[in-house]
Amino acid sequence: MAPPMSASAFLRALKAEGLTVVEVGDWQDHNRNHKGLWGPVHGVMIHHTVTKGAKNTVDICRHGYASLPGPLCHGVITKDGRVHLVGYGRANHAGSGDDDVLRAVIGEKALPTDNEANTDGNRYFYGFECENLGDGKDPWPAAQLEAIEKAAAAVCRVHGWNEQSVIGHLEWQPGKVDPRGFTMSSMRARVAKRLGSKPGTGGGSSSGGTYTVRKGDTLWGIARAHGTTVPVLVDLNGLKDPSSLSVGQKLKLPGSTSRTYTVRKGDTLWSIATNELGSGARYAEIRSLNGLKSDALAVGQKLKLPKK
Repeated sequence: MAPPMSASAFLRALKAEGLTVVEVGDWQDHNRNHKGLWGPVHGVMIHHTVTKGAKNTVDICRHGYASLPGPLCHGVITKDGRVHLVGYGRANHAGSGDDDVLRAVIGEKALPTDNEANTDGNRYFYGFECENLGDGKDPWPAAQLEAIEKAAAAVCRVHGWNEQSVIGHLEWQPGKVDPRGFTMSSMRARVAKRLGSKPGTGGGSSSGGTYTVRKGDTLWGIARAHGTTVPVLVDLNGLKDPSSLSVGQKLKLPGSTSRTYTVRKGDTLWSIATNELGSGARYAEIRSLNGLKSDALAVGQKLKLPKK
């Protein structure tokens, strides 16, 4: 949950992630704000356009239709991997969706099945439309998929969100099928890998960025989970009282090294901490780093592990 970033900050974030950005007309002031609020924002929604041709696609997403005025998104990602900014503010892209899905996005949890359309998504999501016919046959070029990954990661990086804040239209509104041709689980995996890297680089082991304080966090626990120390975090964030943290507070993190672990049958947080970190007592660090609400694990679940 956060106020939307400014249009200029949005542009900077996309460019910092290594994207080629095309500014279309007065995109910074082109919106549907007169129809309702935009924000607080909770996530990024990905769509396909059911159109062909970059120019045609961008024009449609900017101007919309008689029955659905534009902008139809904030950015149009064409097959060549460029991001065309067509609007900023409230946009006609998400429509009504499931409030249970919204709660899961806010909590950065696994998504439930969308079976209701009772919540205004245009208010709460950044939207990227991606040039594709949506027939399951039209290819998704590597450059375009990489641009989708980068665009989603850029927004998440600014707000301190993880990959669970990135969803497809089909996961929000019953009856929708977009994006069709790749899975959102595979795209979230790509975003997660990229968020483990500095802006402008591919997925890797060098991390930093920000951390959003959760209930029960301590500065010591955050420092240990991210392979750093309390004095470093105090200095980096200009903290006057290291013992006083607020839920939702954003903390800057220094570069660190992290890795992932895939949960196996019989695993517990304690056993993973014992085997991978050398001490079962460090299970709380794994919980904190992954934002887990309980100790329950699922086979195949991916966990970030702190430094040894």
